Order: sequence, then structure tokens, then C-alpha cells
Amino acid sequence: MSDVVVVESPAKAKTIEKYLGRDFTVLASFGHVRDLEEKDGAVLPDQDFAMVWGKDGRGEAQVAKIATALKGAKRLFLATDPDREGEAISWHVKDMLGSRGALKGKDVRRITFNEITKRAVQHAVAHPRDLDVPLIDAYLARRALDYLVGYTLSPLLWRKLPGSRSAGRVQSVALRLICEREAEIEAFKAREYWTLEAKFQTPAGAPFTARLTHLDGKKLEQFDLPDAATAHRAKALAEAGTYAVDSVEKKRVRRNPPPPFMTSTLQMEASRKLGMGAQQTMRTAQQLYEAGHITYMRTDGVSMAREAMTAIRDHVKDAFGADYLPPAPREYQTKAKNAQEAHEAIRPTEVTRTPESMQGELEGAQARLYELIWKRAVASQMAAAELDQTAVDITSADGKIRFRATGSVVAFDGFLKLYREDEDDRAADLRAGLKPAEPSEDEDSRLLPPMKERDPLKRGDVTASQHFTQPPPRYSEASLVKRLEELGIGRPSTYASILQRLQDLKYVTLEKRRFIAQDLGRMVTTFLVRFFERYVDTGFTSAMEEKLDEISAGQTDWRAVMRAFWKDFSAAVEATKDLKIRDVIDALDEDLGPHIFPERADGTDPRLCPTCGNGRLGLRLGRTGAFIGCSNYPECRYTRPFGVDSGSAEAAGGDQELGEDPATGQKVTLKRGPYGFYIQLGEPGTDAKGKPTKPKRTSLPNGVSPDAITLDQALGLLSLPRIIGVDPETGEEITAGLGRFGPYVRCGSVFKSLDKDDDVLTVGMNRALALLADARSRVRELGPHPKDKEPVVVRKGRFGPYAQHGKTVANLPRDVAMEDISLEDAIALLEEKGKALKPRGPAGRKAAAAKPAARKAAEGEAKPARKAAAAKAPARKAAAKPAAKKPAAKAAPRAGKTPR
Repeated sequence: MSDVVVVESPAKAKTIEKYLGRDFTVLASFGHVRDLEEKDGAVLPDQDFAMVWGKDGRGEAQVAKIATALKGAKRLFLATDPDREGEAISWHVKDMLGSRGALKGKDVRRITFNEITKRAVQHAVAHPRDLDVPLIDAYLARRALDYLVGYTLSPLLWRKLPGSRSAGRVQSVALRLICEREAEIEAFKAREYWTLEAKFQTPAGAPFTARLTHLDGKKLEQFDLPDAATAHRAKALAEAGTYAVDSVEKKRVRRNPPPPFMTSTLQMEASRKLGMGAQQTMRTAQQLYEAGHITYMRTDGVSMAREAMTAIRDHVKDAFGADYLPPAPREYQTKAKNAQEAHEAIRPTEVTRTPESMQGELEGAQARLYELIWKRAVASQMAAAELDQTAVDITSADGKIRFRATGSVVAFDGFLKLYREDEDDRAADLRAGLKPAEPSEDEDSRLLPPMKERDPLKRGDVTASQHFTQPPPRYSEASLVKRLEELGIGRPSTYASILQRLQDLKYVTLEKRRFIAQDLGRMVTTFLVRFFERYVDTGFTSAMEEKLDEISAGQTDWRAVMRAFWKDFSAAVEATKDLKIRDVIDALDEDLGPHIFPERADGTDPRLCPTCGNGRLGLRLGRTGAFIGCSNYPECRYTRPFGVDSGSAEAAGGDQELGEDPATGQKVTLKRGPYGFYIQLGEPGTDAKGKPTKPKRTSLPNGVSPDAITLDQALGLLSLPRIIGVDPETGEEITAGLGRFGPYVRCGSVFKSLDKDDDVLTVGMNRALALLADARSRVRELGPHPKDKEPVVVRKGRFGPYAQHGKTVANLPRDVAMEDISLEDAIALLEEKGKALKPRGPAGRKAAAAKPAARKAAEGEAKPARKAAAAKAPARKAAAKPAAKKPAAKAAPRAGKTPR
């Protein structure tokens, strides 16, 4: 008879099972076993925020396994992660088991451990506790908040702002920070300033460099040398003086080690040093935790257990010597707003498992992240580094001009011997290929030569350097996480999923490790700020986090918090009930105008329509989202997609002359049609008999930008299909061309589409043969049809093999392989069951679109009959009908994916 232990993951279960032995059965819940129903109405404010939990197939199956294992067992240990989510999973498992009657006569206890080691697990089993009700209440409050905000704001966005995806309590605030930073960058005006540096030599001939700090007896501020004329005047004055050392200031400074990692600082440092995204960092840390290598990685505490500090200090003394050990253990406290200090910092479970000793067990991202965590934890208990800093003031003979030279040298490396604190954003920018910020004096680590007061100095060259102020940098994952933490918004454990969610929604992109707000994201932010400003305000969101923390501490009733929130929030939503799309358009056009229509260098009106010349461009909303249109519609039908640069081919309407065909002298033009961009040779005309002639045209392949197309590329596309060579086996020509499914290669009746990395204009013989070989494995030629001599073939299709003759196809019987069918059998099958291929292109699309329209019309005719039937039906069924008719396309976000 064994006790049952429930954890989240199979990896964790496997590690714990070997520590507990045969008397325990360890099972995994595979995370959450249930969640709110995936539909509107899963949280019921009118019923004091009752929640409707949906059934999850995998969760039900895991709970059934646990119920089976409990038969004959005396105790159930709920050993999920030691945080709010872990407490919630344990509560869900217990509740579901109780509803099955599987807990009768069972002792159900909760156990937690910060590290998966034998000592920690056995200690937890020996000291169980009850479920933490306040922590569960905090989970319920967060879940209800996120659900209600997501399921209320998201449908509102869909109705009032077509093309938008979703909104969330924390997600929308993070998006606002990114969008506001983008607006700051666009509004930034660079300001010029100059600095002067001079080279000097000591009496011993040692060179060094100093910066001008005072001119005409006044201290220079950043913009006191605003232009070249002022800078060169200052340079002339500096060159006319003679100089001596005025003062030498030396001091020793101590730099203490940073604390061990918590969730947010781990994400920041892994991003800066390892180039790992927040989600990859947390996934890798989870693997290290479940394998028993590190302590729990979702924490905002920086303290360490006393025995861990002792072990680390012993290791420091043995590995580095007594000089590197501080007199007493270092104790840390979190400075972040709303920190709960619920768990230990992230550290290795055994300090003796050095990164070098783990090389055979860990590799790749796990090895790199473990090394970072290990070094940071050990360094946190090492001695401070000591630096000797020197500042030398150099003054002219008349005392009106002063230079300053600074330098520092490491006197004792201390913790720096093992761990250099996080690289700054400047170093990260350099690795990402971005222009770094100007270095500051604080970054100066030069060693100055020996000098003393009144030493005469020999002046060398004086250099005037021009600078421009830089706009604020875009947020990186590290800096955004840091900002969210500073503001007390969200929880570090949720940051990774929030940042990924913003990218999945196409609200932002991550380029060169920096977040760039996309136009869709800016539009959503503008809408929320204009009509729901309070709920995307950083102060309000931070205050809500504090209330949630009070719930987890047992100081506040979670339903009371929800009632207060819902009263104001539902009123704000109700206020937008009569909001018209026109009002939304006008508000967005006003707020986003400077971004959509930036000022032009030539001073012309950026809103002037390029087609009609007198219309005013503005933001419009269609069924698929936002676009730019002309005020003279429908007379002027100029449009361009929202977010397209006004100088691009799309903004210009598409018509661009690329040049002339040297062979015919005809114009080659890039045009835009209803189905996209295309290249045209010449213009429509008439032949000798007066009949209209059409110019040669070809579509622009996917992946080719209309703004980047050249004349040579256009002529190459117009010349397609082109001959690549001759197939050595069949003797047939191999050609490359553009078809209705995109670029392809062809040999006889065998076609093969090119991959996205292939260029139809340059694909060579070897690549073509490889593609055709793959295609032939999917096509079998049976022979010519006796009626028209056209080939009959068998092809592999998405739904199985089929026979084809011209535009007639027929599926092969299930028991017949494509290798076994004969020409005669295929002809008979095509005559008996053959169907014509559906037409493609505009005609096919119109035909397909006509069917739903016809069906809709038929339904419209039947409406009165349905109404009459509904009138006879019982009242309860009539009331239920609208809910049943709610279209799936308007479903709210999945409950499991409710935006935070």
C-alpha cells in the first residue's frame, strides 16, 4: 500500500520518485487539469463571481489515473510547484478527486520544496500542511480579472476596431509602454553639441588625455558648445594657454557583488549575456529545476537558505582563498515594487556541482544558463571588488580654462574574478549591430600616469568633436522586464508569456533584440488610451497588483476586490455602447495623424491625395482592418494599407515605370491590380485589323517586394518560362516559370513548385533535377489516352492517390495502390467517377462566392417562416435561440489563453 504524490510534470515525477522509494507512487498532472470554460459567461459577476470550470480531456484522464492509484492508499500528497499557480493546481486536483468520491477516508496534505533534492523532498513529506486558502483566493481573483478584462474588451475591440485581436489587463499596459517609447523616438529632435579633448604629457613624458570642463572661468554644461563656430573658438583659446596640474584626487571605492538571481533578473541577464528570450530562459530553467540542478525559478526573493550560504562560502574559501571571503554572510533584500519574498533566490542546489563538472550532463542552453546561475550565486557571497579611482584637474595659467582626466584601476578583483555584473545596454547594442550610446565618464577605466600638484604639462593636439543627442532606445526584453518590475505591473513569472503574446498578436515585432511597435499595436493602444485610459494606466494596474498581494496575504476578501473593480469597469464598457465607428475613426485619425502622416522635408501637405490632388487622406476602417483613403471617395478610389510608407509603391497606387525593354523599346511598368502587383510590357493597343491587343503581363512572385523590383528582374519575369536545360534521362526540356500556384520547374507533364528560397530567375540544373526527382516519386505516367493522346497519370494527393486526364480527376479505391493500377483501369475509373477540376482565378472565386450568397438569399426567404415557428415555441426555447446562433468567428479568446 503506497502513498500517492502528485506533481506537475513527468520529469519532476521521475526525479522525485527515486528519492521517495517504493512506498510512494508519483504521478504528474501535466500542469493545470482544468480551466474556465472557453466561452463567454464562465465568470458570473451577478452570482458573486462564481466560476464555471470546463472539462479538459487530458486533465480528466490524469485525474482518473490519480483516482485509480488512490484505491488502497492512505495519503495523498499534493506536491505541485511552491507558488500561486502550483497551489491552484493542487486545489483543482483535490476538488476534482472529491467530486469523484475518490478522497473518502484519505488524508490529503500539501507539501512544497524549493529544490528537488532528496533532503528537501523528504523534509517536505515529513512536514506537510493544508492548502493555502488566501493563495488560492489570489489565484481566483487574478483568473477572474484576466478573464473579465479579456472577454469584455476583446469583443469590444472586434466590433469597434476591425482587424484588432485582443486586449488584456497586463498585456495592454506592456503594449502601451512599447508604443509610447516608439512615439517618443518619432517625436525626438536631435540636438547638436560639441566636446573638446586635449592630449598632455607629464614631466616624465607619459601621455594621457583630458576633457575640457571649464571655459572663461565657467563650468561647461552639455549644450554650452552648440555648434562648430563656438567649439573652434574654444579650441583656439585652449591652444593658446599653458597648463599645469591643479589637483590630484585619489580614492578607493568598493563595488559589492549583485544578489543572486530572481525571475526577472535572470530573464534580464540571460537576454543580455546569452541572447536568450524570456520564454526560452524560463523553459530552460524549468528543465534545470525538474532535474534537481537549481532551486525553483519563479521567485521574486533574493535571500538564500542559511545552509546554502554556508556551503557557498566554504566553496569560495577552498576555490579562491580566504581573501575572497567576506567576514560575514551577505544577506539581500528585494528592492522591486510589490515583491513578495515568497521563495529563495535561484541558485544551484549543490554548489559543488560546478559548471565544469556538469559538462557531461548538461549541454547547449541548459549548460550556459546553469553556468550563469551558478556564477551569480557564488559571486553573491564573495568579497567586494576594490578600485582605485583618480581624478586630475588641469588648469591654464590664467585659471580660465580647466580640463579633467579620470582613470581607475582594479586594486582587488574580489567577486569580479568570477562574475562580471550584467553587461550594459551599450554592449548588448554592439552585439546586436546597433549604434551604441556615447560612453560616459563612469565607463572610463583608464590608468593615469603618476602626477602631483603644480606639475607643468606639455599640451599636445586639441580635438573638437561633434555629437548629437540620441533618442531613447527601444525596449529590449531585458529593459522591458525591468520597467514592468519597477512599476509593479504583473508578476515576473508571467512576463515571458506576455511578451510572447504581444508578438503572436502581431502588435509588436522583435528585431535585433528590440521591440518595435507595429501599426496594429499602436492603433489598439490609441483606442484603449482614448476610451479606457484608466485600465491601461500603469498606476491603476500597479495598485491592482497591490490589492491582489493583500488577498494572497489573507488581508482582503477577493470577492470584495472583484465587486469594486467590476462596478467601475462595467460602467466604462457601458459608456462605449453607443460609440459609433465614425467616432473611433476620428479619434484614431487625430491621435495617430503625426505617425501616419509625418511632416515632409519639402513642406508639402502629407495628407494631400496623390491621385486626385485635392482630396484629404485619412484613416478609414473596413471589415478587415484599417487603411488610408481619400476624402473624395467614391470619385477618387485611392487607398493604401495602414502602416505602409507614403513613399512606397503600395502608397503610390502601384503604377511605376521601371524602364524600357531594350529589345522592343516598350515601357516596362509595375502595376497594382485587384489580385496584387504585376509587371506589364507596353500598353493596350490594336493590331493591323483594328482588333484590341493585350500587353504581356506577369505576376510578382511572393517574397518579391514591389519597392525593390529592378528593370532586369522585371524583364526576367516577363521572359518566363525560361529553358534551364535538357533532362539527361528523358531528353525533354526542363523549364522554369510562374503558374497559378507560384514559381515552378517543369519537365514534360511533371511539375514541381519551387521552395521559398529558390529564385525562378536563377534556379539551376542540379536543383531542378532534384526537385523533379521528388515530383516524379509523387507522379506515375500510365500512357496516352486513346481518344486525344493526352497523358493519363496517377498522382499522390492530400487525400490519397488519384488518376488524372486533362482536367478530369478520380480518386483511386482505398485498396488500390498507385503502383498497381493500369492504364485501362484508370481510364475506366475516370469515365465512371471522374470529376472536373474546380476552376481557379477570378472566375472560380466569383463562382465560389455565389454559393453562400444564394444560400443566404434562400435563408432570407425562409425567415418569416422561422419567425412564425419561433412564436409558437415555448418562451424558454425562444430565449435560448440567440445564444445558439452566436457565430464561432466571434468567439472570445480561449479561456486558457485569456490575455493578462
